[in-house]
Amino acid sequence: MQMNHEMGKEMGDRRFGRMNWLGLKTLSQREIMRFLVVWTQTLLAPLTTAALFLMIFTVAIGKTRGDVMGVPFTHFIAPGILMMTVIQNAFANTSSSIVISKVQGNIVDTLMPPLSPLELVLGYLAGAVARGVIVALLLSAGLALFLGITPAHPLLALAFVVLGAAFLGAVGMVAGIYSNKFDQMAAITNFIVTPLAFLSGTFYSVQALPPMIAEMTRFNPIFYLIDGVRFGVLGVSDSAPMLALTISALVTLAVSTLAWALFRSGYRLKS
Repeated sequence: MQMNHEMGKEMGDRRFGRMNWLGLKTLSQREIMRFLVVWTQTLLAPLTTAALFLMIFTVAIGKTRGDVMGVPFTHFIAPGILMMTVIQNAFANTSSSIVISKVQGNIVDTLMPPLSPLELVLGYLAGAVARGVIVALLLSAGLALFLGITPAHPLLALAFVVLGAAFLGAVGMVAGIYSNKFDQMAAITNFIVTPLAFLSGTFYSVQALPPMIAEMTRFNPIFYLIDGVRFGVLGVSDSAPMLALTISALVTLAVSTLAWALFRSGYRLKS
């Protein structure tokens, strides 16, 4: 009788939309521990890759390349590399979690508990944002130590980092739900996520592009994340910071809503 009463109370709570805070906390902790236990792969490796990017551009181009938007070239590309690293890791965190669970057949362990679609989205996003913010903080410490770069607007820079991690975390959820095999996920990463990241003003200002290509770049949501964090770190940007913040927030909300709808429908999850 006691068990039936508790089950009835829980179902009533779900019916009236109460959050399952314990379940959300547990899922969030699981997603965070997933990347912390293999930190050499999920944290050290991307930091090394970002350092190599900066070193190569500094040695090969930095000394001969003039200032860009009034700042040294190496300083100009540093925030872009930081954000690119953040979004790639946020995408990898959610997409790999879902795809691995589907391939191994244990996605049911996530779907069976009394977690609503909203709680699933928030739980997965917690892991993506945590990983993105940790990577950003570690890279920022390196930039301050080796290049002397300190954020001009730290709170704004942090806001863009969180939005960038949340946006690509949501994209990773959608991609993970869609993909039933690792090669499908690899195709999305190689032909969608990576090109959008590299063609977003990471290594150049859109002012240097032909007018038509510059306008096309402004339809890339990752451009606003790169540009926004550049303003937060250096105080210079190609677009208005508030415009970039608004667009970043809207696309994050839109993709998160799509992920919620996919979880709610069970698309490619319950079959």
